[in-house]
Amino acid sequence: MANISTQLRLVQRILLSTVALALIAAGAATSQSPAKPHAKAVIQIWMWGGASQLDTFDPKPDAGYDYCGTLSKPIPTNVPGIQVGELLPKLAQQADKYSIIRSMTHSSNSHETAAYMMQTGHMPAVGLLYPSAGAIVSAFKGYDHGYTGLIPPYVVLTEAQGRFSEEGFLGPRYKPFVTGGDPSQKVFTVEGVVAAGISDQRQRDRRELLHSLDSLGNAIPDSPAFATMNKCEEKAYSMILGDTRNVFDLSQESDAVRDKYGRNWFGQSCLMARRLVEQGVPYITINYKGWDTHKQHFQIMGRKLPEMDQGMAALLQDLSDKGLLDSTIVWWGGEFGRTPKVAWEAPWNGGRSHWGSCFSVVLAGGGFKGGQVVGASDAKGEQVKDRPVRPEDLIGSILEQLGIDPDGPLPNDKGVDVKVMPSTQTGTGLGRLKEIM
Repeated sequence: MANISTQLRLVQRILLSTVALALIAAGAATSQSPAKPHAKAVIQIWMWGGASQLDTFDPKPDAGYDYCGTLSKPIPTNVPGIQVGELLPKLAQQADKYSIIRSMTHSSNSHETAAYMMQTGHMPAVGLLYPSAGAIVSAFKGYDHGYTGLIPPYVVLTEAQGRFSEEGFLGPRYKPFVTGGDPSQKVFTVEGVVAAGISDQRQRDRRELLHSLDSLGNAIPDSPAFATMNKCEEKAYSMILGDTRNVFDLSQESDAVRDKYGRNWFGQSCLMARRLVEQGVPYITINYKGWDTHKQHFQIMGRKLPEMDQGMAALLQDLSDKGLLDSTIVWWGGEFGRTPKVAWEAPWNGGRSHWGSCFSVVLAGGGFKGGQVVGASDAKGEQVKDRPVRPEDLIGSILEQLGIDPDGPLPNDKGVDVKVMPSTQTGTGLGRLKEIM
């Protein structure tokens, strides 16, 4: 019975974590695109916990030790007049490919609320959970609109973000496929697709065993409900036993390429994201944890920033070399930044807390101009000095580059009459990022 139970759980995971839900439901209504899209895909590098703006893309060397700590020597980039943090030398040489938004702002210092706003573009509302940008892209660019890939159109590498339900009121078929596993390991064990130590023949044997036990399905083979389930199963096993699973096999890349990205979780996740873009997947999130640095911030930055620098710089260069950057948006940022003033006292011992008033985001590719800076913070990086950018401004600009009208209706089966993004004329933002579009 234990083996039977294991097989049932495996197929349940396959059906739920691949294309099943997307194939069961009917297509959503279409919406007019605002213009010919520049981008086909998004790679979102989600800085889970919130990365410090001062130590990355908005250095403030004149603010003094209480603000800069040990990272007080910013470096020039390959774009005259733009500097970045001293631990980002590889990204400094890629600055012509990306633009820095130094005036992101919102009203929350809470992880959950801030993450919700930065990923949906909406303020929390009672009784209405809005979908994330990834779910919106899945709705407009996924199975309902010509996407035919076996890999689901919204993928998260490699752990669920956990702050809110990304699909919102659009429903479970727009929930992201979370891979699990670690792409830096010898075998990248992708949930429901790649199982370490299980041969193809054993997978086939498991499937035959499940079919032999399916007495109800065998008794009514012409049932429309069972026909739908069978179709889902067929698609799922096409991923497990077909060529699609090879997308997740990073050993197909040369050692030189893998080394360039960095032989660590983040570097190999960036490489995996590039491979998914090559397969036509429209939205990939790299859920990059470890940035909630309340304690010993500078020690952690000494480890994390070089890793980020290598992986992200390799991704930008690789996309460019392969002719993919023009059609792929790379979006770097988290739910907020960190407090500009360092907490040196115990128990923080040089920590930075949450800071939503002013922080940085980076955009590259997909029609966004490179080598630009949008907005400015004040002398200590505490408040927006010029050109505030709200979450709805940012996400609306990304969607517009994808050919999705941010001012159009958001189709759904709940009967909710809402726009894709709230009006940019409300709040303190100054609208979409036309200066870099």
